[in-house]
Amino acid sequence: MAFDFATATEIVFGRGRIAELGRRARSLGRRALLVTGAEPERFPRALESLREAGLEWVVFSVPGEPSTRLVERGVELARREQVELVIGLGGGSALDAAKAIAGLTPNPGAPLDYLEVVGLGRALERPSLPSILAPTTAGTGSEVTKNAVLTAEEQRVKVSLRGLGLLPRVALVDSELTHGVPPDVTAATGLDALTQVLEPYVSNARGPLTDALCLEGLTRGARSLRRAFEEGTDAAAREDLALTSLFGGLALANAKLGAVHGFAGPLGGRYDAPHGALCARLLPEVMRANLAAAREQARTGGGQAGRASDNGMTDVVDRYATIARIFTSRRDARPEDGIEWVEALVQDLQIPRLSAYGASWDDFDTLVTRASAASSMKGNPVELSRAALVKILERSF
Repeated sequence: MAFDFATATEIVFGRGRIAELGRRARSLGRRALLVTGAEPERFPRALESLREAGLEWVVFSVPGEPSTRLVERGVELARREQVELVIGLGGGSALDAAKAIAGLTPNPGAPLDYLEVVGLGRALERPSLPSILAPTTAGTGSEVTKNAVLTAEEQRVKVSLRGLGLLPRVALVDSELTHGVPPDVTAATGLDALTQVLEPYVSNARGPLTDALCLEGLTRGARSLRRAFEEGTDAAAREDLALTSLFGGLALANAKLGAVHGFAGPLGGRYDAPHGALCARLLPEVMRANLAAAREQARTGGGQAGRASDNGMTDVVDRYATIARIFTSRRDARPEDGIEWVEALVQDLQIPRLSAYGASWDDFDTLVTRASAASSMKGNPVELSRAALVKILERSF
């Protein structure tokens, strides 16, 4: 048995620990770029902590999901202001932008020089600026991942800037920052977090360390997401979701994802839709397609060369049964029961169908082609046929 595991230099978790932001940032420099959402004043304890530590900072706002053009503006600001570190304070969009800016500021060229799939895919050769990332939603786990998801606007697709240097010096996770998140955002981000402990658990790059994180994350997310949606100030539920998100980030950074995120990139680049909502709508259909394909390959002794043997496919089916037992709290649960549980949760949390975001049947061929080439698709536990991928879209439409 052999595996690698990469994460932030230090993970700081706990209620109220945002008060440590200034002290920890001060150890990395005196002048910071604060990458945050449209309203940084929503987090007064964080700003007060920076003031008390004597930091100077320049604010760079990320009002929506980050694009290559927005990141270029952030890099220009960081260079002009000669900042020594980057602080990301916000949801996944702000954190991804912060990581990208920290990585690109010391490196020459444009973001497309370093992006995968649509860019040149060059490595970031110069060390990134040190960063501290503090999430204010429980969803992406971006505070412990080694990639930043950006929208390439001309190509209309979301792709990753990737490199170990994007991992922060400190991931500071304080669940109290998420108490003010509205129900619709809680639903979308929470289902993204749940997806990101489910996909690595069944992925073809899974391992014992990521399994442990995923199982704990699945348990906490399943018991707490509905509670946080219905009562946003439920501290225990919010803490559970913060851990689910953190564990998902740790897992996906080391065990890959799957077809849900393979589709989410092309869909998110083409339509104005929340990433978590796309993942939520796709999740039960991808589970259904993967389960059917794994059973068929286990029965016939097939499987993709170099990916999984017959035994591997049987293990995939068993893992979906384990997920079902966690979700339903029933020892006799079948894999299908887990899929039905997710479908009911998506419905109860009022996640729209793809058509609500302007998705068109005419785009399916392009979406399937782009999803098939996505890096996340390489982690899917089974190879899905083009017909199966089209069916996932049709059933999510």
